Amino acid sequence: MQSLVEHARTFTEHVAANAKDFERFADGQTPEALFVTCSDSRVVPSLITGARPGQLFELRTAGNIVPPYPGRDRPTGEAATIEYALCVLKVRDIIVCGHSHCGAVGAILRGDDLSAMPAVRHWLERSADGRTPPEDAGDLPGAVQAHALAQLNTLRGYPAVRERLAEGSLGLHAWYYEVHTGSVSIHRPERGTEFARL
Repeated sequence: MQSLVEHARTFTEHVAANAKDFERFADGQTPEALFVTCSDSRVVPSLITGARPGQLFELRTAGNIVPPYPGRDRPTGEAATIEYALCVLKVRDIIVCGHSHCGAVGAILRGDDLSAMPAVRHWLERSADGRTPPEDAGDLPGAVQAHALAQLNTLRGYPAVRERLAEGSLGLHAWYYEVHTGSVSIHRPERGTEFARL
């Protein structure tokens, strides 16, 4: 914790040295993409993409799960984030990035007993809703990739996503990140469910 505190203490010096870069943030944000990924501390979107502050709008959830659109009666933080990214920030792309060694997808794949963690169990059961990973996904990497594709399908159920897709003003992308090698693979729709390394 102390190293985090020390960095926060000296961060204003970094900002002062790069004042022009940071001053523009007072005018608002115009991120290029919404990056949906796992809460896992080993997954750092700005490191993976090289994004500078202001380039990515992020949504992080356990297992990079996108829950089904809740409707007006049951709003969720996830739905609000997606809607804001599309309707206000006008992001042009949404990336759902799964990762190797994912505990959430592994728990779904193995059928782990999560009774000691009822919130986690409920999140995985209700949000994944038995949709992912499919039984034929095979090993964990395959299951994580299938899981990322399933989240894209869930996104297509969001009214704002449907509207932007119909306009042709939104791209949906599934990525797979290996935490131990740093390699990134992306889904190639023309090849079915296949992911290919960048």
